[in-house]
Amino acid sequence: MSTTRPAREPRLMLPALREVYQAYVRAADALPALPSALQAEVWASAQLGSLEAAAPHAAGRRAALADLITSLRAAATPGAGVFLRALAAIGPEEARAVAGRAADSLAGVAEPDWSGALGAVRPGLVYLIQEGPLDGDRLICEFRYEGGTGLHALAVRLTYGDAPSEIVVVGDVPALMTAARQAMQAELCVVQPYDPAAVGVRLRAALGGAQPIPEEGYPALALARHRAALLPGS
Repeated sequence: MSTTRPAREPRLMLPALREVYQAYVRAADALPALPSALQAEVWASAQLGSLEAAAPHAAGRRAALADLITSLRAAATPGAGVFLRALAAIGPEEARAVAGRAADSLAGVAEPDWSGALGAVRPGLVYLIQEGPLDGDRLICEFRYEGGTGLHALAVRLTYGDAPSEIVVVGDVPALMTAARQAMQAELCVVQPYDPAAVGVRLRAALGGAQPIPEEGYPALALARHRAALLPGS
């Protein structure tokens, strides 16, 4: 019978949260069966979002993230290995190298064939959608995986002062843009190409911690930060 709890429990900085980390480890068992890198990234981003939303401060978030990596490495299950690969690809910058080394240490643990694609995307077209003076700017940034596959988009709505009010990852980009163009034809909004460098600067500032994040935006936050970092601009 398999178990996610090792014979000797790892040392943790926040041992009171051990059962919480084990819940993440058990949930990761579903990861290897997912059909694509994008779905795995969305899943991992949601877990990181719940961890960040619950953290009382930045130091607590960093400690919990380090403990999670330690717990995943100790579990050494296929799901834990994929979770570590996802953390190494799209997780917070300070955790990526540690998560990557932890994944590399799990010799012999099987990985899905798409695991090498995690985080390996390139930005594409960027659009600005404006629905009204009080609705702010909705920024749509397209991305594809290496080879031009897996089209998806990051959609972020920025309100006054560039505070994020909506953060979502869109899998069906053609349907999104078709709906936007139909709304434009009905004179409900304006849709226009936008400078990727300007968008990169705005999104990195909006998602970097200076602005409050809406509760419903946390599940996509890690993935949004990763994608925003790939946009040009300084």
